Amino acid sequence: MTVDASDKNADGIALMSEVTLKTQDELAAFKIIYPGMPQRDVLNTFRDLRTKLLHKTQGSNCVLLVSSLSSGAGSSLVAMNLATSFALDEQKTAIYIDCNFEDSFSEELIKGSFDVGLMDYLDDASLDLKDIIYSAGIPRVRLIPPGAGDDSSVERLSSPRMVELIQSVKARYPDRFVVLDVPPVGDSSLARILSRVSDMAVLVVPFGKVTSNQVMAGVDAVGEEKFAGLVFNN
Repeated sequence: MTVDASDKNADGIALMSEVTLKTQDELAAFKIIYPGMPQRDVLNTFRDLRTKLLHKTQGSNCVLLVSSLSSGAGSSLVAMNLATSFALDEQKTAIYIDCNFEDSFSEELIKGSFDVGLMDYLDDASLDLKDIIYSAGIPRVRLIPPGAGDDSSVERLSSPRMVELIQSVKARYPDRFVVLDVPPVGDSSLARILSRVSDMAVLVVPFGKVTSNQVMAGVDAVGEEKFAGLVFNN
């Protein structure tokens, strides 16, 4: 189990401990950005997205919801890379909260390395937040895996305990950016529910595969006041 020790005992980035970091080959296999990667255009795209989001928040940390208009759009990968892009700055950290319990990216990333996840925390009041935060194997990036979901998962993810979790994660470290990976807006009501506790929302669009009406429905789902933009993914 690779629990984030810094979330147990220490404040500040300088004291943040890391488990074994993933190699560049491993990051490339997962399509996660890293400094010096050969695909400079991909790296620079996420840096540019980060800059635009930071401009909207005036440099403050935020809770960013990432969803998509349809399944298979690659929104989980975009969410993780946005979290990673924030953490490229050595003065910043990021936490990726995986709410996609039916198609989890984080479980693949830390396969076999966690005992409990988000759903367990929402079910069990004896669990502390530190019990479900793990290293992603990426410098200054932490994650919360979804744990086991069922038919009641949407209700659990819209509970007051979930709201408290998000608020706590954001408030605990002012240099930590929170990224919520949420199922597609057409498959679940979670985007609409969790946008209420998010500062901004980004929608991932499979290039050339959606209509303008679908885009408008997606914006409506997350709320026009929270909508930060579209990311087109090939």
